Amino acid sequence: MKKYFVIIISSLSFSHWTLAQQSVVVDSNKYPPLTTFTAQQDQANMMQQLGIKKLRSGPSGNEADPNHANYDENLANPCPELPDALITKNGKKVTTPEQWWNLRRPEIIADFEKEMYGKVPTNAPKVTWTIKVTDNELVGRIPVVAKQIIGHVDNSEYPLINVNINMVLVLPANVKGPVPVLMMFGFPALPSPAQPNPADMEKINIAFKEMMIKSNPEMKEIFERYPAYAPITRLPSAGFFAPPVTGDSAPTEQLLAAGWGYCTLEANSIQADNGAGLTRGVIGLVNKGQARKPEDWGALRAWAWGASKALDYLATEPLVNTKQVGIEGVSRYGKAALVTMAFDQRFAFGLIGSSGKGGTTLQRRVFGEAVESLASSGEFHWMAGNYLKYAAAESSFGSKTGCDLPIDSHELLALCAPRPTFISYGIPEKGDAKWLDQVGSYKATIAAGTVFKLLGAKDLGLSNDYHNEKMPPVLAGLLDGELAWRQHNGGHTDAPNFQFFIPWASKLLKYERVAK
Repeated sequence: MKKYFVIIISSLSFSHWTLAQQSVVVDSNKYPPLTTFTAQQDQANMMQQLGIKKLRSGPSGNEADPNHANYDENLANPCPELPDALITKNGKKVTTPEQWWNLRRPEIIADFEKEMYGKVPTNAPKVTWTIKVTDNELVGRIPVVAKQIIGHVDNSEYPLINVNINMVLVLPANVKGPVPVLMMFGFPALPSPAQPNPADMEKINIAFKEMMIKSNPEMKEIFERYPAYAPITRLPSAGFFAPPVTGDSAPTEQLLAAGWGYCTLEANSIQADNGAGLTRGVIGLVNKGQARKPEDWGALRAWAWGASKALDYLATEPLVNTKQVGIEGVSRYGKAALVTMAFDQRFAFGLIGSSGKGGTTLQRRVFGEAVESLASSGEFHWMAGNYLKYAAAESSFGSKTGCDLPIDSHELLALCAPRPTFISYGIPEKGDAKWLDQVGSYKATIAAGTVFKLLGAKDLGLSNDYHNEKMPPVLAGLLDGELAWRQHNGGHTDAPNFQFFIPWASKLLKYERVAK
């Protein structure tokens, strides 16, 4: 007996993405059946592929627990020497930019793809972008053009999985373009949807009252008792009475006030943030609903791929300077922003917020979040399957730790060179927990500086002695070069650093706001 799936797809009109939907019947016998795993089952499947019998448990973030994470610096560096970013696998010293681009950088990329983040498959599908909504809005005092944009991922090879990337682009309407744009991993929303004028609002209220009376005749008597009452009213708008933008304003308002645009990209619309979703999303689509192989990409690389596809769209927007598009994210999205920046050289700059392990923090460090944490059933989906090897307690190849990785986070930062890269952290007292290992990220940033300097860019302006350079005090930013560091006195956010990030990036981009 044949099995059929009903796939709901949104139809397109010539002018906009409509809400009308139609059903498409798909003969499921033509395609491999969808695999449905829990996160634990998917992790167990990968362990079996790798010959791993047992993984080490990750530490607890609760310092009162007996298995709490290590926060003793004397125990944090079991293998203190980092791989040298400027020595090739055959031991040759890299002394010229040409050697970096042609020899060493490809080696580092290959190791990251194989052992940590996975590789974007050669048959990654195309994305077709459609503008769903275009709205002229007012954000504080600033007039903007806001667009909700949907990227349909081609699923013709496996129609049982449907992926639509969701993003919102907001551009200032009072500035001469093209303008820089900061792409941010987050939750897209139109910032201040335009409201109907009074005449249109009156028509809406008349139609609404008629609809209410038709559905409930008792409403007629109520409306007659209050003939001037309008059930639907305009929301108050601050408009030009809004306070001026300051360093305490929302980051998006600070960007717009500086003459920038911004784009918010929904990571979960690309790939779910859990192990159970690995047979769905774009990863599942490419694998036709089947489990990953050890070198297949994880969610971080999939999110980065989605950002690259979004950049493809931005290249079609005449008011966007595509040579001045940056990438931003915090926490897991900070990891994704760094991966995006490292692998796609079209991104001109990056703001990497509180990214921890899998981001800027050294893998070799045993401080707070550990390799075992990233290999757990709650986080392994971020990484390639091969990453589980480095948390193996019992396996066909023995036991491995982060010290066995051929690469580390300083080399991921080095892949961003010579483009401006700003590393942001907060403080544990306000919620940017020690778990993130700010010191480990600082050491990686110090070590990455050798590559920035080789390529003619300025690093933090210190030595590259990651053993002995001390992390500067909170609020003492190192912002004089293309590689920047600043620890603010807030929590698990990069918002307090925007007032420093925007002028830093504008200076390096040689961008000045020009009013219309």
